[in-house]
Amino acid sequence: MKCAAALLMVCLSGGGAMAAPAVALPGLGPDSHRSVVDVNVAPWRILGRVQTSLGGRCTGFAVAPTVMVTAAHCLWLPATRHYIQPQDVHVLMGYVMGQYRLHAQVTHFVIAPGYDPDNEGGTASEDRATLVLDRPVIALEDLVPYGEARMGAPAMLVGYPQDRAEVPYGDTACQINGLAVNQLIHHDCSATRGDSGGPLLVQQPDGQWGIVGVDVLATSGRGGFAAPLPH
Repeated sequence: MKCAAALLMVCLSGGGAMAAPAVALPGLGPDSHRSVVDVNVAPWRILGRVQTSLGGRCTGFAVAPTVMVTAAHCLWLPATRHYIQPQDVHVLMGYVMGQYRLHAQVTHFVIAPGYDPDNEGGTASEDRATLVLDRPVIALEDLVPYGEARMGAPAMLVGYPQDRAEVPYGDTACQINGLAVNQLIHHDCSATRGDSGGPLLVQQPDGQWGIVGVDVLATSGRGGFAAPLPH
């Protein structure tokens, strides 16, 4: 999808499920370190694959039993200049190689009011969509609380990237580099197309993990930016 950010940043939507990966995917680098994670244990039970009837896919995460969050740009259709219809979006929780724990249909979604798909780079800090589902997809005790992003704090970012779309795959040993002037959270986690909408987790002072943002942009090398979550 089009991204009006600086040349070094690209949107992380996954595109069609059969899309071939580029020679050098954004957000990755020669020092990238990713691995498969277990979506049946904490904190990754919140993770889901967000899919559309048009073949698009991104990553999302549960913030309540019937509520998911993903990146707003994943739901925008440049060809029609409209957002996709809610009934054409569904979520697969715990997806691995065609198998999943739960399937849910999106009944409606809300785009963050400050997001403008014609100015993706300028409004990337608001690149969030809240999805309301037709059934519960997670137990309350499996939810991950919101946290605070701190410079140098350990971070993790897992999703369904374009080059490993059939497994939950990501970086569990990265860190927060700081906040941009527009409040985007800069991280050095290896993440690329398809990871868009994935939760950026940061280790809190008490040692627990908290969600601080929604992954939305990648740099030309390893790392990218996450849109902060409103508290």
